[in-house]
Amino acid sequence: MAGVSGKPGRDQAMDFQGFLSDLQDWELSLKKPQSGKQVTDLISLWGLSLLLLSLKSGLRIVFYSSKVLTSRKPSNTGEYDYLRSYNSVSHMSTYMDEENSPDAASEKELGNEYFKQKKFKEAIDCYSSSIALSPTAVAYANRAMAYLKIKKFREAEEDCTEALNLDDRYIKAYSRRATARKELGKLKAAIEDSEFALRLEPHNQEIKKQHAEVKSLYQKAITAEVIQKASEAKETYKKGSQEVVKPKIEVNGSVQDNSSVTSSSLTTRVTSSQDQNQKNHEASKLELKESVQELASRAASRATVEAARNIKAPQSAYQFEVSWRGLCGDRALQASLLKTMSPDALPQLFKNALSAPILINIVECIATFFHEEMDFAVSFLDNLTKVPRFDTIIMCLSSADRTDLARLWDENFCQEAIPIEYVEVLSTLRLRYLPKP
Repeated sequence: MAGVSGKPGRDQAMDFQGFLSDLQDWELSLKKPQSGKQVTDLISLWGLSLLLLSLKSGLRIVFYSSKVLTSRKPSNTGEYDYLRSYNSVSHMSTYMDEENSPDAASEKELGNEYFKQKKFKEAIDCYSSSIALSPTAVAYANRAMAYLKIKKFREAEEDCTEALNLDDRYIKAYSRRATARKELGKLKAAIEDSEFALRLEPHNQEIKKQHAEVKSLYQKAITAEVIQKASEAKETYKKGSQEVVKPKIEVNGSVQDNSSVTSSSLTTRVTSSQDQNQKNHEASKLELKESVQELASRAASRATVEAARNIKAPQSAYQFEVSWRGLCGDRALQASLLKTMSPDALPQLFKNALSAPILINIVECIATFFHEEMDFAVSFLDNLTKVPRFDTIIMCLSSADRTDLARLWDENFCQEAIPIEYVEVLSTLRLRYLPKP
């Protein structure tokens, strides 16, 4: 090198050659499984050696920075391309600092880069690393999207659920879980997810389209089932009940099959069996119509039962309201929703989100199962009064709402058949729901 000659130059060259040899050995050692502490120790050791050699020889030597171990960038070949950052010996003290160590945000961004390149498996690996370092709703939802791309729908559904556990108003998680559930055949659950997302963003055209598509698929599935059952019933009827009536001909006062009568022997009018056939046809149509109606009723009942099975305890006031409105018109299903909830959790669940119409609807629904589950119903009514906005809601009720609530209360919760242990509690609660002016 410039400025180095004679024997000292040869000594420096030998020292430098030896250092390069040792550096190759160090590189090989790094390729073996090492703990984080061992890697740090090796870096520190060889960094010190390089510094001493630099000071001894007067050479300006550059080296790979610690980013070589921690920074990755997707290349066009799909392999990791390690960044080489060269620094002078004056900066050799910065090894494995916090800035250069992997973090959740950088792993997520790296996953996004792989996703853009349609390298979905690599993206999933990066999102998994991000989740391991610091789980977030965005990382889970992004990994779910990558799973959707490779048709791993169950994994996508699970990741969306995890995302919603962290943020129950994350629209993309609802939408992506609806997609996963649609592919898994969980059409009713997919409708619920798309409805949640649509309530969060009523003007989102993509979510509107998704909701309409899933709802259409669900309705077609129900219709197809009814038609199939009706077709099966029709075939059964044809095979077991329908008989072909042969025309009869009256000849000289006696009725015979037309196969035994010649045209020359016809002396009187022919009595056709068309009327009988028509009667049989009408009876068949009536029976088929009744069969279809019965099958449709059964299908609706099965859909109701399936909906009841899918009802889960809401985790927020928003989830409750969406589920409650979705079950509007079916008191039995709304009662099932209430029964999934713990009365003690109502104040924390509703906080400041309870409205007057919802409150009155809940009381109406409790009245439908009050006598069967009195203890639960009374506890529910009691804990509703502990919701922060309860007294304000009651004070702001219209006169019509107050009248309806009073009638509802007296008809259902003030009957003589109510056990004595509940009478006093209900009397006290009545004063909370219907305070005297």
